Amino acid sequence: MKKYYAEAIGTFAMIFCGCGAMTINEITNGSITHVGVASVWGLIVMAMIYAFGTTSGAHFNPAVTIGFAVAKKFSWKKVPSYFLAQFLGGVMAIALLSFLFPDSQFLGESTPMTGYPDYKAAILEFILTFILMIVIINISTGSKEVGVMAGIAVGGVILLEAMFAGPITKASMNPVRTLAPALFTGHFNHVWFYITAHILGAISAIFSYNVFNSSKLNTKSC
Repeated sequence: MKKYYAEAIGTFAMIFCGCGAMTINEITNGSITHVGVASVWGLIVMAMIYAFGTTSGAHFNPAVTIGFAVAKKFSWKKVPSYFLAQFLGGVMAIALLSFLFPDSQFLGESTPMTGYPDYKAAILEFILTFILMIVIINISTGSKEVGVMAGIAVGGVILLEAMFAGPITKASMNPVRTLAPALFTGHFNHVWFYITAHILGAISAIFSYNVFNSSKLNTKSC
């Protein structure tokens, strides 16, 4: 039970701080700045990995959980419970932001830049999630993001991707982060494009990881 509680709390904290930074930036006309928002995302992910990495693995993201399951480092039986914990944590975070900042129209939602096509946004989100999962699977221990460098590596790549892709797609990389704000804003037009891209990006990263590692084994055996 501890691992599910950790996933819920970790996802809550991540989305409350990350989407909270975006929300406050919105209602204060940019006082936090784009760089500030990207930094908040990276720092909160890093902090939550150090807080809960040894308890639940610090997934906080259904796409990451699926990635670990596809890699056979995580039981498929636990996937629905992780999904539920992550979803509840994300929804509670956005509900609290909606209460605290009723003037916000977006609540940190993930939508493409005005005029940017959905399919291009989906491709970009696919690539962002692919890169994120490649980093996670290579620094993880089993299905857990643990160790001194895990928080820095994962938090760093999220900060990096939010920094350059945030203005275009909001750099979601996470189905819960995409879905939770939409439940409150009612803006569902882009949700399924994003979620599909996240899941396919994570799965593709695992396939690439498997190919790379199988080639290393073949090289050693020669």
